[in-house]
Amino acid sequence: MRARIYRPARTAMSSGTAKTKQWVLDYTNDTAREVDPLMGWTSSSDTQAQVHLTFDTKEEALDYARDKGIDAIVQEPKPRKANIRPGGYGENFATNRRGAWTH
Repeated sequence: MRARIYRPARTAMSSGTAKTKQWVLDYTNDTAREVDPLMGWTSSSDTQAQVHLTFDTKEEALDYARDKGIDAIVQEPKPRKANIRPGGYGENFATNRRGAWTH
């Protein structure tokens, strides 16, 4: 069995970092998905693809994979750049603006 260990990225709809602190172990699909000819649903006979394990640290996830004999690939997270403006949020309401404030 192969698995992937990673830290999930933040969702595109939020600027926060909720649900990005833990490490996740996901099994990769061993068989291809098939489309049901009658209903058009996508299905697979691989039940391991539904397993989604979370760990507090990368080392815990690696130890679990080693104990269970799972061939795991670790994907390191890409660091997020700091989004710091010189004036910050208060700059939006500054009284010393050079131009007119519009939306």
